[in-house]
Amino acid sequence: MHSYLYPKHELMVAEIARDIGFSNISVSHSVMPMIKIVPRAFTGRFFHHLLLIASVTADAYLTPCIRTYVESFSKGFRGAFGNMQVLFMQSDGGLSPANDFLGSRAILSGPAGGVIAYAKTSFDGKQPVVGFDMGGTSTDVSRFGGELEHVFEKTTAGVSIQAPQLDVNTVAAGGGSCLAYSGGLYRVGPESAGAYPGPVAYGNVGGKLTITDANLVLGRLLPAHFPAIFGPEHNAPLDLTAARQAFVQLSNDINAYSSARDASVPKVSVEDVALGFIRVANETMCRPIRSLTQGKGYDTSKHLLACFGGAGGQHACSIARLLGMKKVHIHRYAGILSAYGLALADVVREEQLPCQLLYKPENLRAIGNLITKLVNKATDRLVSEGFDRSRIVTEAFLHMRYEGTDGALMCQANQVNNHSEKAVPPYGDFEASFVERYKREFGFTLSNRNIVVDDVRVRGRAVSTAASVPNIEEAPCGSHPEPVEFSNTYFDQGLMRTSVYLLDNLLAGHEIHGPAIIIASHSTILVEPNCSAFITRTGDMEIRIGVSDIQQPNLNTEMDAIQLSIFSHRFMSIAEQMGRVLQRTAISTNIKERLDFSCALFDSDGGLVANAPHIPVHLGAMQHAVQYQIKATNNRFSPGDVLLSNHPCAGGSHLPDLTVITPVFVSGSSTPSFFFANRGHHADIGGSTPGSMPPHSTSIHEEGAVFTTFYLVKDGCFQEEAVTAALMAPAAYPGSSGTRNLSDNLSDLKAQVAANQKGVFLLMDLVEEYGLEVVQAYMKHIQDNAEYAVRHMLRGACLQATNYDQTGSYRTDVTDSQLMSSPLTLSAVDHMDDGTPISLKVSVNPVSGSAHFDFTGTGPEVFGNTNAPRAVLLSCLFYALRCLVGGEICLNHGCLKPIKLTVPDGTILSASPTAAVVGGNVLTSQRIVDVIFAAFRCCAASQGCMNNVTFGTDKLGYYETVAGGAGAGPGWHGRSGIHTHMTNTRITDPEILEQRYPVILEHFGFRVNSGGLGRWNGGNGLTRRMKFRSAVTLSVLSERRSLAPYGLFGGQPGVRGLNLLHRVGHPHPVNIGGKATVSVNPGDVFILHTPGGGGFGSPDTMVT
Repeated sequence: MHSYLYPKHELMVAEIARDIGFSNISVSHSVMPMIKIVPRAFTGRFFHHLLLIASVTADAYLTPCIRTYVESFSKGFRGAFGNMQVLFMQSDGGLSPANDFLGSRAILSGPAGGVIAYAKTSFDGKQPVVGFDMGGTSTDVSRFGGELEHVFEKTTAGVSIQAPQLDVNTVAAGGGSCLAYSGGLYRVGPESAGAYPGPVAYGNVGGKLTITDANLVLGRLLPAHFPAIFGPEHNAPLDLTAARQAFVQLSNDINAYSSARDASVPKVSVEDVALGFIRVANETMCRPIRSLTQGKGYDTSKHLLACFGGAGGQHACSIARLLGMKKVHIHRYAGILSAYGLALADVVREEQLPCQLLYKPENLRAIGNLITKLVNKATDRLVSEGFDRSRIVTEAFLHMRYEGTDGALMCQANQVNNHSEKAVPPYGDFEASFVERYKREFGFTLSNRNIVVDDVRVRGRAVSTAASVPNIEEAPCGSHPEPVEFSNTYFDQGLMRTSVYLLDNLLAGHEIHGPAIIIASHSTILVEPNCSAFITRTGDMEIRIGVSDIQQPNLNTEMDAIQLSIFSHRFMSIAEQMGRVLQRTAISTNIKERLDFSCALFDSDGGLVANAPHIPVHLGAMQHAVQYQIKATNNRFSPGDVLLSNHPCAGGSHLPDLTVITPVFVSGSSTPSFFFANRGHHADIGGSTPGSMPPHSTSIHEEGAVFTTFYLVKDGCFQEEAVTAALMAPAAYPGSSGTRNLSDNLSDLKAQVAANQKGVFLLMDLVEEYGLEVVQAYMKHIQDNAEYAVRHMLRGACLQATNYDQTGSYRTDVTDSQLMSSPLTLSAVDHMDDGTPISLKVSVNPVSGSAHFDFTGTGPEVFGNTNAPRAVLLSCLFYALRCLVGGEICLNHGCLKPIKLTVPDGTILSASPTAAVVGGNVLTSQRIVDVIFAAFRCCAASQGCMNNVTFGTDKLGYYETVAGGAGAGPGWHGRSGIHTHMTNTRITDPEILEQRYPVILEHFGFRVNSGGLGRWNGGNGLTRRMKFRSAVTLSVLSERRSLAPYGLFGGQPGVRGLNLLHRVGHPHPVNIGGKATVSVNPGDVFILHTPGGGGFGSPDTMVT
């Protein structure tokens, strides 16, 4: 811990490893000296399975493989390289000698080469460029506007890597991405056919239908221009017949599915299906580009699109058209551009040191001295490698953030103000650079906050001396190229006669009008109708997108499966970008770091249309919140209104979750055409305890500020005075306080307003593109599709649930026809720790696929805070149904249309207006989901709790939820140490926790053997020990401390949770119970043991 500042202990462990015989040793503070132990530990490494801090690290896994490869590669050279300089590309776009090449810095080395290449060959100094690198399994997108954009923490394949790397986003849609039709939607990826067996057209047994097959069937790939290297003997051409036959089968399946739903739906042809998948793939690939540009405040249409990779040229015109771009650049070596980038890259040396100083005049000299030290170090390293000082360029960066926030930015100095009192001589004014970039990225600045310098970084570059590509021969004036052949190719316009050219035959100045196919050595370029390609002096290609190709599409309101898939992507993309804006612009740790928020889009009736994959417990509840406001105001809103709500009877979950709702008016309509809403958990909104999560509250007034229908923005003006008064109002209630962090509340509320406004902006673009009626129609179509999927699931799940015997094995003595002959009833009951039952009976009509969820028999409302509002119950139903469907569908209002819900008044699941509810959202919600899954016999009980911990004083507050064990199911073990069901928030990085709060995290790890045994075992819980460094009030709100998480079909229960407090001077810790508020003193230790998950099936038949 904190080895970036204090490496002594890490070095001691390294010395021990060296003493016992390990020869290859590396420590995390040396690899990446930055705060945050989790990503740093993933990056730091020990070889030979000796791992420092983390149980597994990317570097330990990759570097030995890389070293083995380098050693094998070197044996191909006489003298094994000898004095030869051999360099490897790193993820940051710089070259590294073989001896310094680390696995942690090689993750994105391939895409990085492409970024360097297009940055140096397509950027004209004015128009920013989006890089589009489409290969066989995935597509990488990036942006270049004059400077390489680096990030210092990125998650790849589920592993967080903390190292300098170019900002490259990857989407699982490449030429080999698999195509499928499921639940009425066209799906592309994320599975890939790989190189073997590969696409169907490769001719191998087990080949998968892919984007490559679609392009082949449409005539966009020409087998005659591919080498005959396919098939089992590697001597056959691409198999068009096999690819077409696979599409015939798929189109038959699609027609059968569509006819079963609606006999009037027109049948689709093979070409319709193949073209549909191409269009869906293109939209899939546009999502990360929009996120990379619009999500950072850039206008996507103002960019040049640089396409490369083996498959990029086939999709270039369509991608540009969808994004509103006017021009595409395709390099003459586009098929191997990432490799070409290695020849253009600089040799780079990165040096970095932690700083942890405020950016103030009295600290500027110390910061400058650190920079100078690193400049000299980077320069000396490059000189020692044989580079002349005249070729070396150094760039200084400060990793800066506002005090109390986590939004750190790596900034270069603004040289304009180099001589101001805020400049670091001789490097320039970093503060001006930081403020300018912060405002561009987040939309505001924090003028009353100090700026912290976390780290100092210097990048030294030995500038590349690679020769420029020679110009090609110019075409005679007035000459036109002759096609080598013609092909029949399918486009949106239908089958068209298409000219085919060889790129090597084209001369500078030649212009080719689409439709055309241009065959290059390593790629195929498709010039679509109304586009024209111009050959430049260097042999590159510039494609101009014709005006007619970027006009509004001609689409009516009738459901089209292809367009349904496209709109699904567009709606989801809007919600995702809202979330990105909210995370970037928020101040609090809860929203920015823990990601405790959700964003969603709603139709004119308040029905959920699409949401980003955020917090499950928020999503269904937000629909209720929007619909409550529509009813409460009689749908009388005005443009410029934004509402705030958190009351449980108004669709709230618990009071700290503040929901911001923005009505959207289109074309002067008198009522909203859409709504946007987001819900974020505020760390404190007043109440009886810091953190607004009192364990023993008995009234809603003890839990913080209450908003029912509150106008946060009226006529475009933020109502700061009124909302401040409301947030301080709980102080009037005996024993309670107003909010303890008003500035963060106000900042986060403004961020929530900004997130909704981002959604409005993007949706209005969609309305302008397609028209209001079409957009609204597809909102309904997406909801109808979800409804159909749930009905289909209920029929199948009913059969599955009733076909298990007492051991959890599938019965064969009952036929499906017998089970389908009459309505089926499923039931389950569970109890809260206080004995309150949650009872459910599900009656499923196997013909219509409808179901009645009846919670009659559930216990009465309690004199405590585990009462759940109806909105929380709806969220649980949304989540459970979505999980039971299994396939990929949009979570929306349609999921609940087949459901009738009965919840008697006066129960723990129908909280009264003044009932305390803070635990209902975070505890009871988990138990509701467990009961639903138990009724359907699909998995054992989870930990059934979010293990809520808050502590603070009148001046600070901290809140976290802690993971536990997941229940096992038929065919899988429960996951260990993971949030289950209704929450998926992060936990604060231990180093951030200790830096900002008066605690020491002594232990955080798996609670071994806490999962229930079974044929499939439940997941283990966690143990977390925190020592307090100052006096604070600690509150714990938890469940499953009395009653264990049950197993199913003979599976054993998981171990119950336990909350302990070990006072200074006392010999033993004491059990403080599942719900407690205690005052702790310096040196006291809180020990949290979270529950394990239940097992599934008898342990006698355990699967190992």
